[in-house]
Amino acid sequence: MDTPTKETKVYELIVEEIKNRISLGILKKGDKLPTERDLAEQLKLSRASIREAIRALEVIGLVECRQGAGNYIKESFEDSLFEPLSMMFILEDSNTQDILEIREALELQTVVQASKKITVGELKQLEKILVDMKGCTSEVLNVQLDKKFHYTIAKASRNKIIINVLSVISQLIDELIKDSREKILADEANRVRLTKNHELIYEALRDKDTAKAYNVMREHFRLIHENI
Repeated sequence: MDTPTKETKVYELIVEEIKNRISLGILKKGDKLPTERDLAEQLKLSRASIREAIRALEVIGLVECRQGAGNYIKESFEDSLFEPLSMMFILEDSNTQDILEIREALELQTVVQASKKITVGELKQLEKILVDMKGCTSEVLNVQLDKKFHYTIAKASRNKIIINVLSVISQLIDELIKDSREKILADEANRVRLTKNHELIYEALRDKDTAKAYNVMREHFRLIHENI
């Protein structure tokens, strides 16, 4: 382990050491960290410095403390991403259009990947969601079904980083989804287009037609842009 300099705090070196162990595969998701005493002995540092480093790792969302059980590498990082991303959007004065553009870029990529990797089970899930959408008269439930439809496609992409980031983006624009759908559904012609778009996306994924999946998803977002 490196010796701390005046510019580098001890706990920062400990954080780097733990991150390095993760990179090397010594520590994996869900693994329990050594105790503060063991880490102090291994790294020849004070327990106070170890404790400060663990707290820093908790703040950045890499580690979770389980009362009475110790410290663990987190299994999921969606919650960890939400706060820093949401604050970044606020501090950068990002608007609805900025967030929507990010969502569009991510979803165009996920539908391309999903067209190659989607399973029969996931296709059945999408089919059921479509049936539920057609029979649903509650706009609140429809919004949830819409989110579920798109999240199922995201999961089918098998890209965990995109899935996590898209999940955070979706949390940030929950109200956007609701408002945009209300505007779209206020027009019967738009309602028909939206339903048809979902059906065509499903068909493209079922047929593993990557080009069609991309183009229909792009058309889906064109409809959203027109109504915001």
